[in-house]
Amino acid sequence: MPLKLYYVYILECSDGSYYTGITYDIEQRIKRHNRGKGCEYTKNRLPVKLLFSEKHNSYKEAFNREKEIKGWRREKKERLFKK
Repeated sequence: MPLKLYYVYILECSDGSYYTGITYDIEQRIKRHNRGKGCEYTKNRLPVKLLFSEKHNSYKEAFNREKEIKGWRREKKERLFKK
């Protein structure tokens, strides 16, 4: 059985805010966000665009990383994708 990968991602919303999430299918998840089906936060801030993603080997690993990133200030998040 192949290993299932999970992705932590950061989106930029139309109002300039950032949204951090987790998924196992990054392409489909972004499509869902842009159809207004992603989550309440992004629903009224469309369109969104992907700024950053990273792969993780387990849901727990990705979940912990998502929580870590969500606790960061905007400037620190920007260092991830403005290299």
